Amino acid sequence: MAGRPPARGGGGGGRYQRGGQQGGGQQGGGQQGEDRFPARRRLRRKVCRFCADKGMPIDYKESRILEDFVTERGKIIPRRITGTCAWHQRKLTTSIKQARAIALLPYMATQI
Repeated sequence: MAGRPPARGGGGGGRYQRGGQQGGGQQGGGQQGEDRFPARRRLRRKVCRFCADKGMPIDYKESRILEDFVTERGKIIPRRITGTCAWHQRKLTTSIKQARAIALLPYMATQI
């Protein structure tokens, strides 16, 4: 088994190690509390505005609502940023495209 690569995730001296120890296990050299990969903060889960408020319609005529989901340059903001669910994001995208077609929303910014 000499030609076989080592098993993944096995704790054996990898290049990046968690904890303050880096190098050959030196104890006194660097800062003890410094972590190569700090723990990620817990972010609050985004909630779909349309699921939360059932009365809010997704309609191409409601340009005020649609403007919140379009950037200044005219791009549709993705659902991972807005927190919109997949079903409402599809409805939102078609409504934005319909509003653009009848000139309620711009295709792109007038000035860059």
